[in-house]
Amino acid sequence: MNALVSQILDFMAQTSVGEDDFNDLALKVFAHQFKHNVPFQRFCQQRSKTPRMVKTWQDIPAVPINAFKDLTLSCVAAETCERVFMTSGTTRGDVKGRHFHPNLTVYDASMLSNFAKHFMQGQSRFRMGILFPTEKHMPNSSLAHYLALAKTHFGSPESAYYFDEHGLRTEALCEALEHAQQTGESIALLGASYSFVHLIDALQARGQSFRLPAGTRFLDTGGFKGQSRDVPINAFYDQLSATFGVSRDQCLNMYGMTELSTQFYDAGNHILPSIKRGPHWIRSRLVDPLTGKNVANGERGILAHTDLANFNSAVTILTEDVGQAVDDGFILLGRAQGAEAKGCSLAVDDFLKAAKV
Repeated sequence: MNALVSQILDFMAQTSVGEDDFNDLALKVFAHQFKHNVPFQRFCQQRSKTPRMVKTWQDIPAVPINAFKDLTLSCVAAETCERVFMTSGTTRGDVKGRHFHPNLTVYDASMLSNFAKHFMQGQSRFRMGILFPTEKHMPNSSLAHYLALAKTHFGSPESAYYFDEHGLRTEALCEALEHAQQTGESIALLGASYSFVHLIDALQARGQSFRLPAGTRFLDTGGFKGQSRDVPINAFYDQLSATFGVSRDQCLNMYGMTELSTQFYDAGNHILPSIKRGPHWIRSRLVDPLTGKNVANGERGILAHTDLANFNSAVTILTEDVGQAVDDGFILLGRAQGAEAKGCSLAVDDFLKAAKV
């Protein structure tokens, strides 16, 4: 595995790669997982998708994300892994998806390089306000680790968490925002989307708003389902603008998930719904969840991502998110509903039946 990890890290560090380079490394990761990840191997065998038969990354069988809740998808013994990230468990109560990481070297390299390009954009440090619990409070949260990396590697010494076991530290955060407003020092707020909703609600209750300086940036991640209230995305950014005196181009959404090791970011065109882009070590396609085949160009489909950083679990995952392909990325249209949702459920059943033989 060490040799494979080194190849992946070298691939990430390259500035120019071709489709053949990505394909070759994806097939190596697939072969590794076929050999060492038994549930995945059984599923592939049932579909006659062996390393001898699979010739392109698009032919690698996609593992439905809900399979991470029912099976141990790991090429090494789970108990030897340095970290296990778990999903929130909102769709099936206490049943959580588990993503096993033998170590975090690849995950961290993926996050740091991608974050520097899309969020930092050439700036070395920001005063950061983190609107999410620490890793100490949420050791199995991939987002908690992601934000800790951001603060450690890109945050100034004044950076701080403004979320603890009691919730948002609104008073302390307001002091930091007032300081930024008065001094003109830009600040970055990062957290789950629902954290920003709670913050907006708290500020509205106080009758307080800000005019934050140019250079201020916001990063939100995730949606609002299952939280205090649902907020349409356009209304969300309108509220951010009105409450903090920022424009849409100062706000960036990150699209990621526990079952991936790489994140996607807004393409920067500030049009909603926004185009999402990832780095060169991840590829996406739109598929029919029942057949696994690509949908026709321009059609809606379920997003399947091939993430080379997912070297230990499943290199290709089938999400439950609907998207539409564009030339330089994809448009995220929301969660699967109706027939698409049924197709995703059947894909999970199909995987589990094969993997548990």
